[in-house]
Amino acid sequence: MSNHRLGELLVREKLISLAQLRQAQEEQQRSGQNLGYTLAKLGYVSDQEITEFLSQQYRVPTVNLEEYEIEPEILKLVSRDQCEKHRVVPISRAGSSLVVAMADPTNLNAIDDLKFLTGYNIEPVIASETQILQVIEKLYNVGPSYDEVMAGFDEEEIEFTGTSEDLDVHELERASEDAPVVRLVNMILLNAIKKGASDIHIEPYEKKFRIRYRIDGVLLEEMTPPLAARNAVASRVKIMASLDIAERRLPQDGRIKLKLGKGREMDFRVSVLPTLWGEKIVMRLLDKGNLQLDMTKLGFDEKPLDDFLWAIRQPWGMVLVTGPTGSGKTTTLYSALSDLNKIAHNISTAEDPVEYNLHGINQVQMHDDIGLNFAAALRAFLRQDPDIIMVGEIRDFETAEIAVKAALTGHLVLSTLHTNDAPATISRLLNMGVEPFLITASVNLVLAQRLARKICVDCKAQINIERDALVEIGFTPEQIATGRMFKGVGCRTCNGTGYKGRVALYEVMRFTEALKEKVLQGSSTAELKVEAIRAGMTSLRMSGILKVLDGVTTTEEILRVTMSD
Repeated sequence: MSNHRLGELLVREKLISLAQLRQAQEEQQRSGQNLGYTLAKLGYVSDQEITEFLSQQYRVPTVNLEEYEIEPEILKLVSRDQCEKHRVVPISRAGSSLVVAMADPTNLNAIDDLKFLTGYNIEPVIASETQILQVIEKLYNVGPSYDEVMAGFDEEEIEFTGTSEDLDVHELERASEDAPVVRLVNMILLNAIKKGASDIHIEPYEKKFRIRYRIDGVLLEEMTPPLAARNAVASRVKIMASLDIAERRLPQDGRIKLKLGKGREMDFRVSVLPTLWGEKIVMRLLDKGNLQLDMTKLGFDEKPLDDFLWAIRQPWGMVLVTGPTGSGKTTTLYSALSDLNKIAHNISTAEDPVEYNLHGINQVQMHDDIGLNFAAALRAFLRQDPDIIMVGEIRDFETAEIAVKAALTGHLVLSTLHTNDAPATISRLLNMGVEPFLITASVNLVLAQRLARKICVDCKAQINIERDALVEIGFTPEQIATGRMFKGVGCRTCNGTGYKGRVALYEVMRFTEALKEKVLQGSSTAELKVEAIRAGMTSLRMSGILKVLDGVTTTEEILRVTMSD
């Protein structure tokens, strides 16, 4: 069915409004998805409602693919490419007919293609597009399963006796090249990419060996390989990261680069730490293909984005981004640099480590062991005729002093600090020893941020929350009266968590004259916050509440990642 026809019918049957249809059509043009999928994603109508509507309209039966077991020989009749192209999946065969689940039963091109390719008559049935895509992803997965990989392990062959110091390096090397170990490590890396993990934790304990993934900011246990495999797995990862497998007493850092076809590359930043029961390995996944550098898509509301753009487009001064580790500070800074990356600008960055390579920007990796720290790099930058400087982190007075001087002498300086919110950044700089008059003269804006998990669109459902609980969180009576709350009930798409993806919450504090005066008077962090909010700043908690009212996240997530005002 054409998207235009489907939209008309849904409006005529009063399943959606005309305004909702127009908004979905705009979103569809941006995303390239079909209209039914877009309407379900926006929460205007469920997948199930669209499926039942199409079934009634065209008198075609529906199937629930979650309750269907498809035999492997049926799947071989249609390739994965064809299934993805036409949003179909073959489910059974009866004589000369092939029953095919389709998201759109009126797609005659798909039916003709399948008839030509398979030689069977095609009998369409309707299933939701979400279910079809899930089945394609699950059943056409070409990689081996965890059970298949583990079937290759012979525990007697990889069992090591004695303490870790007694292990023979050559034995370790042989074990790490054993096919099951290679396949297991490859599977750990590829599964993490497939599930959108940001970190992989490989952890040996006395009686357990486990693999955990950090997905959307939360650690989840993925698998528990045999305890006997721990040293072989650690050695395999260390070989891939070009580390010394004979050194098992000191921490080591390295990098793995994987090529995934179609020009896509994935970097893994590897950290090895000796623990009581073996080496714990943490790998940070760096996917440049997924790096979001468009600031309008990061989660900024209109006024905070305008303030941030104003600050980074000033000819000089300092812009500080604050927040805990893993809150997206680097992405925000890279987005700002991407916006500023013009031929007329000389941009230099000092980073530890350099996470992504940005074309047209001079990026410098820190090496503390040879004296190349942030302060030394900053001094060198100032002799390089810079326009814009990015310092990975201001950790001490020396770095802060040079950064302030650079901001006061005609350079735009971007950097990060670890503070709980934007007003606390001023206290942090004062504690480092920076004079109040230098702070007010150099700092243009401070931005604090957090990452909150987004509600999974495939299992999003409206819920009711007690009024007292909402008041305690910080909702106003007006927001409680008019707002609608949602929660993910858990499905296959989100691994039963109810969350998929993350959105940034921002607290943007622009340095007004009144705020500068407060700093010079020695006001406390609480007083600075009151003044900033009076001047129009949206706090992290307030930003989170707005995202809850927009149906993007939940009150539990806001309580998890923000402090009360």
